[in-house]
Amino acid sequence: MATPHNAAEKGAFARTVLMPGDPLRAKFIAETFLEKAELVTSVRNVLGYTGFYKGKRVSVMASGMGMPSIGIYSYELYKEYDVENIIRVGSAGAYSPDLHVYDVMLVSGAYSESSYAKTQSGKEDRDTLYPSAYLNGRLREAAEKLQIPITEGIVHSSDVFYREDSDYLPFVRDEKHCAAVEMESFALFHNASVLGKNAACILTISDSFVYPEITTAEERQNSFTKMMEIALEAAE
Repeated sequence: MATPHNAAEKGAFARTVLMPGDPLRAKFIAETFLEKAELVTSVRNVLGYTGFYKGKRVSVMASGMGMPSIGIYSYELYKEYDVENIIRVGSAGAYSPDLHVYDVMLVSGAYSESSYAKTQSGKEDRDTLYPSAYLNGRLREAAEKLQIPITEGIVHSSDVFYREDSDYLPFVRDEKHCAAVEMESFALFHNASVLGKNAACILTISDSFVYPEITTAEERQNSFTKMMEIALEAAE
């Protein structure tokens, strides 16, 4: 069953889908880690693959950038393709001085000013949404098994990448206790909650608002392998 945004047939996706933002990161994960990986959709060059990791059937599909984009792709995966678990594997900018580039962060909550939840389902009672405790538990166990250090914290899911307001950083960092910023988790967690599914997010720090640290686009595409291994190990 194809959708306007996904050409895959019904049953083409596994129960668990890893979801990076970048289509080329999806391609990298499939070609690097999956056996018998097959391209199941490429509509608008948003690539989706299904293959096997250590004998487990796993899928990976890009989400694009921002909440509207991941909102579309994750909703369709849950609703039309019977996916149960989506693990976002993305990049984030550090707000906290305790985080540096290449550190791995497990998201414990996503704060946002976004109207996504209100617009999608009429819900506007919370500005912070949470991942599946079950999936986060599997990710913690996988990180421990692989002996990869992780930091847990709240992420700021922003609708805006280039922001004129210079006063927002102390607010989201100090009052909302956000350790880093990205642009997708809030919508993903909302969709999972609405549809009774599981969602989690594991991030690699790509740049910093505290230190003069930054990674290149190629590094973000190909070098954030620790979070990928954790997510694949946690897949069921």
